[in-house]
Amino acid sequence: MNGPMIATLALLTLASIFFISGKVRSDLVAVGALLLFMLGDILTPAEALSGFSNSVVIMMIGLFVVGGGIFQTGLAKMMSSKMLQLAGTNETRLLVMIMTVTSAIGAFVSNTGTIAVMMPIVVSLAMSAGTNPGRLLMPLAFAGSLGGMLTLIGTPPNLVIQETLQSAGYGGVSFFTFTPIGLICIIVGIAAMLFLRRFLPHNEGDNNGAKERSLQDLARQYQLRQNLYRVQVGAGSAICGRKLQELDISGKHALNIIEVRRKMSAKNQFFKTINQEIADSNTVIEEEDILYVHGPFERVQAFAEAGGLRMLDRRVPENKRTADSEQYATGDVGIAEVMLAPTSRLINLLIKESGFREQYRVNILGIQRRDQYLLHNLKEEKMRLGDAMLVQGTWKDIARLASDPDVVVVGQPMEEARKVTMDNKAPIAAGIMALMVGLLVTELIPAVASVMLAAVLMVAFRCVRSMEDAYKTINWESVVLIGGMIPMSIAIEKTGAAALLSDGMVSLLGGYGPLVLLAGVYFTTSILTLFISNTACAILLAPIALAAALQLGVSPYPFLFAVAVGATMCFASPFSTPPNALVMSAGRYRFSHYLKVGLPLQLLMGVVMVAVLPLFFPF
Repeated sequence: MNGPMIATLALLTLASIFFISGKVRSDLVAVGALLLFMLGDILTPAEALSGFSNSVVIMMIGLFVVGGGIFQTGLAKMMSSKMLQLAGTNETRLLVMIMTVTSAIGAFVSNTGTIAVMMPIVVSLAMSAGTNPGRLLMPLAFAGSLGGMLTLIGTPPNLVIQETLQSAGYGGVSFFTFTPIGLICIIVGIAAMLFLRRFLPHNEGDNNGAKERSLQDLARQYQLRQNLYRVQVGAGSAICGRKLQELDISGKHALNIIEVRRKMSAKNQFFKTINQEIADSNTVIEEEDILYVHGPFERVQAFAEAGGLRMLDRRVPENKRTADSEQYATGDVGIAEVMLAPTSRLINLLIKESGFREQYRVNILGIQRRDQYLLHNLKEEKMRLGDAMLVQGTWKDIARLASDPDVVVVGQPMEEARKVTMDNKAPIAAGIMALMVGLLVTELIPAVASVMLAAVLMVAFRCVRSMEDAYKTINWESVVLIGGMIPMSIAIEKTGAAALLSDGMVSLLGGYGPLVLLAGVYFTTSILTLFISNTACAILLAPIALAAALQLGVSPYPFLFAVAVGATMCFASPFSTPPNALVMSAGRYRFSHYLKVGLPLQLLMGVVMVAVLPLFFPF
């Protein structure tokens, strides 16, 4: 091996280690590796930056905008809601319908976006049907990946292998070339889930009155009653007349003031005499205010003593109301469970730096991270993808929160707080999507031009509210990751590393025939995708699979399709794909659930694909 080849393999190994560890952002790893390739004279600056002008990257940007328009107009939600109504309350019909609808939507827009819009619908359906949401959310996530195999634009690995084939001088892959393979994936996936669902969480307790119980369940799961206390401001209190921002109660006492109840004029008995106000930084504390304090009892007691406040026993009514009316959700104020969208700018921000309360006017009461509930000193916690957060605010603010593209409301206990969408624009979005699909199918203009035209039309016809919103729909981390990874395949080929790796694979497996080599390519891709992103995996293995097929003297098509399918069909880990991570907390899943359900499905899909791919793409 020559020096550049050794350096290339070393850099790829180092990048893979960082990808697997997850301690450094994947886009930063890709850009860092790209920089080292340039500094080491392995790639020229033009070669290193060629990924950012690649048609795959440009198409990805356009597809994010198109997907944003489909979601913001409510088109995806309207279509899926009508279809899901056909399933009724039977769990088997629900599962089949959810996976079918999700696969169909996932064929045209990103699987992460599909899961983000479908998840609140599925949770609502599960609660209405008296079914544990965990019975349906993992099939939902898997269906997003299955549907990605239906079309060229369904998942990034499909675009990667199209680019690889075109660069090698082979005929391009058309829009529906993947469809037969995708249909087999969906049929196998749905059939397998009907058997594997026995390992998913089962219903707990009585399902009657699910709507009222859901509020109580949220309060119980996040231990609200055990951590919520009331203190009353007296005339001589040290905090009277001061703003919450000045008091810095969260910093000094590690407590959270979530609500202020204030007496109003009682001249008219038909008007309420207690005003509920969600506490924000500009709230001014007044005499006789009742503060709702969230935190450990000892700290609340110390705060009351320091501020000259009176601790109220929970049995003491406010305005002569009974203790039974002590609720966490009323006609004005509610609680909801939310998660961050995969493209959210809030991911990895500390709560105290996120401006969550100032922007959304809701308070974060607790965080569920896997099996742990974080209830205290939350301002020092980072918000992570996959966390479920319990928030409290007015129903109006929760409804506004649900319309924000950074946040997904997944545990909404009241149907009134729904996503605000531009429903009148849905027909226009449908027409634009149909135009894009038509152009991609007929190939009248280049595929990248078709997607970019659809993206421009989405903005021009205001299916996306503004250019700023269009930029927000783009997952820039994915764009930078793909743009940074594409030149690595150039380095692999340029230094001879691809030939070396393909020689090793062919010498090890080629003697057993192309079918065994195909199995080796598929399962190598499938295993590697457990640790790094499916796009990065496809970019790395596509040139190796191509070289291996050419060296064996057979058609490269089945081998490259094996890379695309193997990179997409990854179910055995909650962190292998964004959809898997997104449903983890909402479905109350443990890692073992993915092993029991996802691993058998992933292995079964591999066996089926190795047998089927040569039938559609002969050696």
